Amino acid sequence: MKWNLRMVAAQRDIWRPVQLLAAFKEVGFNPSLSKVAALWGSEPVTVRLEDLDKICAALDCTVADLMQAEPEAYRVERDEAPRKAAGGSAEPGSVRPIPRSGGAGRRSLPPN
Repeated sequence: MKWNLRMVAAQRDIWRPVQLLAAFKEVGFNPSLSKVAALWGSEPVTVRLEDLDKICAALDCTVADLMQAEPEAYRVERDEAPRKAAGGSAEPGSVRPIPRSGGAGRRSLPPN
């Protein structure tokens, strides 16, 4: 997902976190300035749905405006992941365990 808060805010002539905080307060959303700065400066890991509704109300936008799916990025990551054969290793030259000879089939007893 791509977080577009700054783009949506810029379309409403909001250029700084302090201005965004003022817009939030107009709709009754009162986060701390540090929370607003975190939303402004980076992609949040989580956003409460209630907060998302208030952000959309303050910016007069939809959730689709704030967050944009990036399925192509997921496909690229998935396709670039190393593939391995069944029972094999993805890394060349990696070591596989070899069973001991001489005691094949015998297991040690659990401690008493």
